[in-house]
Amino acid sequence: MSVAGHVVSYYAASANAAPELAPLHGETRAEVCVIGGGYTGLSTALHLAGRGSDVVLLEAERIGWGASGRNGGQASTGQRRPQRELERRLGEGHARLLWELGLEAVALVRELVERHRIDCDLKPGILYAGWKQRDDDYLREEAAHLGERYGYTQCRHVPAEEMRTLSGSTAFRGGLLDEGALHLHPLNYALGLAEAARRAGARMHEQSRVTGYEEGPRIRVRTAQGSVLADQLVLACNGYLGKLEPRIAGRIMPINNFMLATEPLDAATARSINPRDLAMQDSRFVINYWKLSADRRLLFGGGENYSARFPADIRSFVRPHMLAIYPALAGTRIDYGWGGTLAITLRRMPAFGKLGRNIHYALGYSGHGIPTATLAGKLLAAAIAGHGEGFDVMARIPTPAFPGGTLLRYPGMVLGLLYYALRDRL
Repeated sequence: MSVAGHVVSYYAASANAAPELAPLHGETRAEVCVIGGGYTGLSTALHLAGRGSDVVLLEAERIGWGASGRNGGQASTGQRRPQRELERRLGEGHARLLWELGLEAVALVRELVERHRIDCDLKPGILYAGWKQRDDDYLREEAAHLGERYGYTQCRHVPAEEMRTLSGSTAFRGGLLDEGALHLHPLNYALGLAEAARRAGARMHEQSRVTGYEEGPRIRVRTAQGSVLADQLVLACNGYLGKLEPRIAGRIMPINNFMLATEPLDAATARSINPRDLAMQDSRFVINYWKLSADRRLLFGGGENYSARFPADIRSFVRPHMLAIYPALAGTRIDYGWGGTLAITLRRMPAFGKLGRNIHYALGYSGHGIPTATLAGKLLAAAIAGHGEGFDVMARIPTPAFPGGTLLRYPGMVLGLLYYALRDRL
């Protein structure tokens, strides 16, 4: 049975017990108000409360209801874009700081899981699979670069023959294995962060959709049934920002990604397609990503769309992507199919920043949200406390608005995304 109030998915069906948090009623006062109950907001609330701040978090639905509770569960090292690309775009100095923050982000996920005893099936290792020879060449060069320039020895190139063994598929030319990356049950991780934040003293309200806010020396945040008067505001809405803050909405574009979960596989089949229990993702522009669940289901993500609606039959939408890698699973029953909305930026790097004196934001993780959003919360809390060095490193990443802003961003961007999706097929 799925957790009440959550979209039906394998994650909701296997979620740990969590209390329903009362909606906000009436007016309350806080030092910091956080809007959004995903990883960014939860980590911010946890780290603020740990610093002794009085913090109120408002979530429109349930904790982890959005992308934080529906994603592929992968916590990759580095940033969303390859390190060599960041060096070219931003310079070696800024790129190195971003690499170090990326390592800190993954370490923080592990630290929080261990410190707060979050039961979320945390495991090491992500395998990056190259469909084409040029993809494999790039992965080989990236692994060598990270070792030589950054001293990172936890990743290595995987040749084609070993790739067939590790992935259980003949589809790939080679790959990169990163032993320092992690994967987990994303909803249970979110629920664990929420419980840790509550224990630390954060006040949290579900079913409390923010309808707007008024700026000033103190900010009044309004919901349908109450309001929060706060000294500081954190916008942690990601793909669900909507029209709440027009000044930053044009920097992100919500898109939809989709997943399925098979029936539990027998031990031999599970071992044949993933003998080391790794998470995997491929080199397509619209990536496929997959892993095994704790009960040996294949959790597979593939395909996306750019409309306000999900496909009518998500299982059938994702299944061909799975079979392109694992044709032997053609007779396997699909038990769950679901989708989620994430936010991308024009250059696929997150948008951190500040509006005026007392509004901070972090969003636009572009599919790299587990580590980056978790770290964002720590950096946001530190910045509000007057220690913004790490936050400033992230805020220096250029995140231009989409051409046409919020009104016209979709037509041009969708054409571009469709172009790259077509290249995947060539």
